[in-house]
Amino acid sequence: MAHIGQNIAKLRGMRRLTQKEMAAKTGIAQPEYSKIEQKAEIDENLLVLIADALDISPEAIKNFNEEAAINNISCNFNDNAVNTLYQFNPLDKIIELYEAVIKEKDEVIEMYKKQQKAS
Repeated sequence: MAHIGQNIAKLRGMRRLTQKEMAAKTGIAQPEYSKIEQKAEIDENLLVLIADALDISPEAIKNFNEEAAINNISCNFNDNAVNTLYQFNPLDKIIELYEAVIKEKDEVIEMYKKQQKAS
């Protein structure tokens, strides 16, 4: 049987969220949130709240298998497909990163242009 708290902790880690951030997203005090990740079973309403904060379904938490997730992500990279089982799309994150880098580059160029005009 799955240990729901451990699954939540692993999925939270995959989302690169801290317990403090999850506590804030769920409106639960951080010490109480920490206790949730240590429980094997969790109330369904609480599970839904946490799943929403992780932007995944409660079923994904219940059925999470770390080894299968890693294999699934690996296969999806090889097939140029998107992993929808866990609603995890690393390509979106890469695109966000490139957009941020391009925006920063454009801002630096504008700053240099303004400095040249002022000279």
